[in-house]
Amino acid sequence: MNIRRRLMSGAAAAAATALGLGALSGCSPTAAAGNTDRFDVVASFYPMAFLAERIGGSHVHVTSLTQPGQEPHDLEISARQTAQLQESDAVLYLKNLQPSVDDAVAQSGIGTKIDAATLTSLEEHGNEVGGHAAAHDTHQGEESGGKDPHIWLDPVRYAQVAQGVGKAFEKADPDHAADYRKNTAALVKQLDDLNTRYATGLKHTGSKVFVTTHAAFGYLAERYGLTEEAINGLDPDSEPSAARVRDLETMAKADGVTTVFYETLVSDKTAKTVARDANLRTDVLDPIEGITSKSRGSDYFQVMESNLKALQTALDAK
Repeated sequence: MNIRRRLMSGAAAAAATALGLGALSGCSPTAAAGNTDRFDVVASFYPMAFLAERIGGSHVHVTSLTQPGQEPHDLEISARQTAQLQESDAVLYLKNLQPSVDDAVAQSGIGTKIDAATLTSLEEHGNEVGGHAAAHDTHQGEESGGKDPHIWLDPVRYAQVAQGVGKAFEKADPDHAADYRKNTAALVKQLDDLNTRYATGLKHTGSKVFVTTHAAFGYLAERYGLTEEAINGLDPDSEPSAARVRDLETMAKADGVTTVFYETLVSDKTAKTVARDANLRTDVLDPIEGITSKSRGSDYFQVMESNLKALQTALDAK
């Protein structure tokens, strides 16, 4: 749909071909971004692609820069992907999560740039987040934290982002604005219902503290009156100090923690070591940064439901 593609010079077209414009293994793998008669959207990673697909419906063609199974934080944009970005009608991304995406978007001439971080509020989180954390002094070895990008794990914030994306699509592609409004309203209703199920399902629990591999669930913890204690901070590849591990073991005994959660796209080695040393169980709590064959569900809503069940079991929900 991108009219700029038709105005490319022969030299630019040849350069694009040399870069190997082809299909990404993303949401719509059969055609390259910017090479369809639909509204072409490049999404930075799965939670953004999911919004684009659900809101855009049949009017959009979505490609994801992050491959299924790839850890989004580790993404480095290729020349081919940069070219695909240039040829698209819109990009939907989350600033400060993937630096290489931020750089590529800033340097691109794409007409519609949608930064999800501007569509809701972001907070600073360390590796201890929630009501329990607020009542404690800072733990030894705890990260001071930074702006937490994991807004999609809070259904309320994710709904706010969905509404902003819907409005951006309406403005950029007014011929299909009515359908975008309808699809956005349906998605927001689903997210509102999900929020209700979480609030009800986690209201009465034996414990309010859960332990994770990295600090992805701070917004979720705050939303539902829980406390997340993360082995690592916001960076899933960081290594915990010995003091942090000892502190977690002490905390687990004091707060009745039963389970150490790990995730599908990051090594479970540290989580299992902490669990073994503290005599705790392990289970999966998925930050839904990508859907793979290991995911407990085929889309955002199914995995969020699986996460709710895992939390209810670990926290002894009544």
